[in-house]
Amino acid sequence: MTSQPPELPPRPAPPGKLRASHDDRDAVVEQLRDAAAEGRIDLDELGSRVELALKSKTHGELAALTDDLPKPDSVSAASLPPLVLKGGIYGVSRGPERWEVPGRVIAHGGVGGVKIDFTRVECRLPEIAVEAYGETSGVTVVIPDSWATDAGGMDPGFGGLKNETTPDRLPGTPLIRLTGTGGAGGVVIRHPNRRERRKLNSNPTES
Repeated sequence: MTSQPPELPPRPAPPGKLRASHDDRDAVVEQLRDAAAEGRIDLDELGSRVELALKSKTHGELAALTDDLPKPDSVSAASLPPLVLKGGIYGVSRGPERWEVPGRVIAHGGVGGVKIDFTRVECRLPEIAVEAYGETSGVTVVIPDSWATDAGGMDPGFGGLKNETTPDRLPGTPLIRLTGTGGAGGVVIRHPNRRERRKLNSNPTES
């Protein structure tokens, strides 16, 4: 009997081609109205951009309408204190439910390990600094398909660094700047796996 080849996971769409939701369009319209109230764009331009936003089908089309505008909430998010996660004995995770992302996250894998899941967050920071110390059981970081990472400052250590992310990045999304050391447990940064992607698709508005 001929064995069947393993089923390959679905290939994610390029970030700019991801389909936009009603909430995505509404958020851009609100950002455009705020920009008009601040005098950044005039009323004629507001009207034309809002019309385009309501007709946009992808994230890329929406991003083009706000590329020249300041990102909302970036100042308040940047002022948040660093988030420190310690795996301890039993392990700890943050996400995938929505959570407030500061500009800096520090993770110590400890004996139990740490998982940081950014897939449901809404963050307007241009960069998030993640210091990951794998220690005994490692640190796993999961980021949306539209985000990218720079792991050039990471020391792989004995456990190694596994970077499974793509270089594609949607305009207006954060760059994860990864530093630290792999320790014995190692550090992994990746996009959602098949199981996580299935859960995201079945509960897209989970909070």
